[in-house]
Amino acid sequence: MSTTRDDVAEVPGDEGTELNRAIGPKLLLLFIVGDILGTGVYALTGDVAGQVGGAAWAPFLAAFIVATITAFSYLELVTKYPQAAGAALYTHKAFGIHFITFIVAFTVMCSGITSASTAANAFAGFLSDGLELGYEAGSTPILLIALAFMALIAAVNFRGVSESVMTNVVLTMVELSGLLLIIFVGLYAVTQGDADFSRTVVFESPEDKSLFITVSTGTALAFFAMVGFEDSVNMAEECKNPERDFPKMMLTGLFITGLIYVLVAITAVALVPVGDLTNADKGSALTQVVAAGAPDLPFDRIFPFIGMFAVANSALINMLMASRLLYGMANQGVLPKPLGRVHQVRRTPYVSIAFTTVIALGLITYVVIESGSASGANTVSLLGGTTALLLLGVFTVVNIALIVLRKDVVDRPHFRSPTVMPYIGAVTCAYLVGPWARTEDQMEQYEIAALLIGLGVVLWVITWAFTRRGKQVDYTGEE
Repeated sequence: MSTTRDDVAEVPGDEGTELNRAIGPKLLLLFIVGDILGTGVYALTGDVAGQVGGAAWAPFLAAFIVATITAFSYLELVTKYPQAAGAALYTHKAFGIHFITFIVAFTVMCSGITSASTAANAFAGFLSDGLELGYEAGSTPILLIALAFMALIAAVNFRGVSESVMTNVVLTMVELSGLLLIIFVGLYAVTQGDADFSRTVVFESPEDKSLFITVSTGTALAFFAMVGFEDSVNMAEECKNPERDFPKMMLTGLFITGLIYVLVAITAVALVPVGDLTNADKGSALTQVVAAGAPDLPFDRIFPFIGMFAVANSALINMLMASRLLYGMANQGVLPKPLGRVHQVRRTPYVSIAFTTVIALGLITYVVIESGSASGANTVSLLGGTTALLLLGVFTVVNIALIVLRKDVVDRPHFRSPTVMPYIGAVTCAYLVGPWARTEDQMEQYEIAALLIGLGVVLWVITWAFTRRGKQVDYTGEE
């Protein structure tokens, strides 16, 4: 496979890439912010308040701290190995065990495609609500809209990384505006004397748990809103200067989103009693917040359109991540080599894009059909929680991988995390994987996770046989 690379900006110490290096520091920051924001805070604020009471900001703050600690490990690894594939690549270099690498890659891919597929279903629902089409959840029109939406995402992805990240910029600005609107409504309510900040220091547990376990449960739930920063490392081969840009942009992106989440949580509880925030019959938590602070603002009519942009951004970024993950692993010899092919004109991994899109279309069909029933709607919700559970497991492995790779010396300057950080990251992420960080209703996440990993084992056997049927490929990707 050959392609021209005359206009590719080489990175000092990097071997180069067939992909198009089009992402500068500003685009990288917006990519990270857009990926973390997603729709998590819109959906989770009320749920987190239901777990811990008025101090709903505490789990978001704790989730931000845990995510930042792990981000330090990602920063050292991505600047040390500025190649696509992220967590799977670092696992591959640290342990060199094909099975472990494949399972990590499969887990991350599942998290991305599951998130994108759920987002496609949500997009169709928001479109129906915003335009007052009246389509019911699980109906054929919703399915067709969701499938068409995913096809559009694939087209943007194939068109080029420049087009993809510019689309991300627009979508990020819209979803960011929705959250800033809520914060400004809160500030306005304070000036009118409508806010009760005494509620924001009240911890309450529905199951009479200790304060530490209560915050742990809330943090595990809120962590879903903080994931996304790790997706950016899969775009390392399309960044102009990953060694220089990643440390500042990732930490800045985490700080911006963490601050927004904490402010939104404080605003929500100060304006609306916790009992109302957790009552689905009264509407989404943040819609109630705007109604309480600015009753004349028709946020219930605006929200579906903001939601459309937010889930579209989530789907785009996750499909970008999934395709680059497969591309990177194919180049490492872990996955079949055809997945590493790059289009000579568009310079995008078109085979991986097509492969992940086909999987997403199948999963969308399942998600949409399931969302039409009461039990199915619960399954869709559990998929989101399972995504956070699996990624916490991956983060544990990444922190351990950094500890192992500290002895590997490379001939390029790179970020170095404080020595203690990966140890703290591994312990905190492993702790949040445990059952003590989940409610009884969330225990089914472990069953879904086990099924997914079991499927991964089956696919590993098939892939292992396929990659070794022809020429033998070792763990460095060399024949």
